Amino acid sequence: MSKRFFTAVLATESNTFSPIAIDRRGFEASLYAKPGEHPETPTLCSAPLTEGRSWAKDRGWEWIEGTAAWADPAGLINKQAYESLRDEILDQLRNAMPVDGVVLGLHGAMVANGYDDPEGDLLTQVREIVGPDIIVCCTFDPHSQLTTKRVDALDFFVAFKEFPHTDFVERAQDLLRILDETIAGKVKPSVSVFDCKMIDVFPTSFEPMRSFIDDIVQIENTDTEVLSISVIHGFMASDVPEMGSKLVVVTDNNSTKGDRLARELGLQLFAMRGKVMPAQLDKHEAVRSALDLAHDADKPVVITDVWDNPGGGTAGDATVILQKLIDERATNVAVGTIWDPIAVQICFAAGEGATIPLRFGAKSAPFTGDPIDKTVTIKKLVANAEQKFGDSYVPMGNIATIEFDGMEVVLNSTRAQSFDKSLFVVAGIDYAAKDILLIKSTNHFYDSFAPIAAKILYCSAGQPYPNNPATNDYKKAPKDIWPMVEDPHGLSNAS
Repeated sequence: MSKRFFTAVLATESNTFSPIAIDRRGFEASLYAKPGEHPETPTLCSAPLTEGRSWAKDRGWEWIEGTAAWADPAGLINKQAYESLRDEILDQLRNAMPVDGVVLGLHGAMVANGYDDPEGDLLTQVREIVGPDIIVCCTFDPHSQLTTKRVDALDFFVAFKEFPHTDFVERAQDLLRILDETIAGKVKPSVSVFDCKMIDVFPTSFEPMRSFIDDIVQIENTDTEVLSISVIHGFMASDVPEMGSKLVVVTDNNSTKGDRLARELGLQLFAMRGKVMPAQLDKHEAVRSALDLAHDADKPVVITDVWDNPGGGTAGDATVILQKLIDERATNVAVGTIWDPIAVQICFAAGEGATIPLRFGAKSAPFTGDPIDKTVTIKKLVANAEQKFGDSYVPMGNIATIEFDGMEVVLNSTRAQSFDKSLFVVAGIDYAAKDILLIKSTNHFYDSFAPIAAKILYCSAGQPYPNNPATNDYKKAPKDIWPMVEDPHGLSNAS
C-alpha cells in the first residue's frame, strides 16, 4: 500500500544577546524554497528533505514537500516572520492530510520575539494536526535546546554527532532508517533523555570528545536495541528556560535500558566539562605567535577569531585582531571575512581595479573594535558568492576583495562564518601563498583548514559573543547548572 509523507524545514540558531534581528528577508537571503523548489544540494538542516526524496521514490511512496526556510544565525526572529513561516508550513500539512508521517529539518536553537521555544510550538501544532498515531520525527543541530515540549511532540529524533557538523547528511539517513523500520513494524522507538546540567562547547575534532563520539557510534553499531544516540551540546548564547546539554538514547521499546545508558553517557559527558575546547590566546599572544611561526613555516598560520563567529549569531564584523595585525605591520595576510554590506556596496559602485578611501568593519555592536580606515584597491568583486561546507554551499552574498598594506580582506554582504578555504578561492586569493590567514569560526572551519595550516591559533578577542556562562547576564536560563554551580548532580556527596 502506498504511503504519504510530509516534509518541511524551518531552522536558524538564535543568539538572544545579538543585536541583529531576523525577519523574513533573513531567511530569503540564506534559503527560502517553496514546495518542490529546494535544490538537490542540502543545507545544514534540510538534509531530511533532500535525502527523503530518493528514500520515498525507492519505495514508491509519496513525498510531499512543504516550505524549506533557513536563516544564518543571528539574534531574535521577528515574531510575525516566525508565525508566518510556521503557519505556512502548518497550512501545507493540513492540505496534505492524511499522511503516514511527518519528517522535519529543524535546528533547535531558534528563539523569536514572544517565543522562547518556537520548535516546541511548531511541533505541538504539528502533533495536534496529525493526531497521536502518526509518526513525527526530525533532525536537530546539537547546538540546540531540547525542551520537554519537543520530546513530548516527537516520536523520535536524531542530532548531528560531529562538530564541525560534517555528518548532517548521514544523520538524515539515520532518521529515515529508523522511520523505515518503525513503519515496517520492526522497531518501536522509545526516547530517553538525561539532563547533564551544564553548558559548554564540545568540538569533536579533539580528545576527549573524539573518543566519546567514536564510542557512541560503536554502541549503535553493536547493540541492536539501541537505535540512535545523540548529544545535545546546548547553545550558551540562547537565554531560554531549558538551556543546557542533554544526552539522548533512542531504544527499541526499552526505556529502562535507554534511561540507564543516557545517564551513564551523560555523566561521562559531564566529566569532560571545561576540558575539550583548545586553549584560547588573547589578541597579543595570537598575533605574536603567528608572526613568529610564519618566519619558518611552509604553510599559512591560521588565526581563528572564535567568538566573533557568525555561526553563533554575531555580526562577524569585529576588527580587534585585524587592527593588531595592522599595528604589528604584518604583511602577506588574508582575512576572510568581515561583514560590511555598506562597504561592499561602495566597492561595487567603484568597480574592480579602483583605489578608494574606505571605512569598514566594527559597526554592529560594542566590544568589536573600531572601524578600519584605509585607502584600498578593489581586487575582485563577486556577486552572489558561495563557499562550500561539506555537501552544501553557503551564501556569502556579494563580496569584495580589497588590498592594502600587504593585506587582502574579503568583505561580504551576507553574514557567514569561515567554513571552508573555498571562501578565499572564490574571492581570488591564493590562500596557500599567505603567511597568515585570519578567519572567523569556532570549529566548523577545522576539517578544511587543518590540512593546509602550519598551525591553528584559537584567539578570544573582544566580547561580541556571550562566551562565559558563569558571568553571562542570563534572565531566563537555569541557574542550577555548571558552571553557574560547581556540582549540580551532587556527585561530591555520593557515597
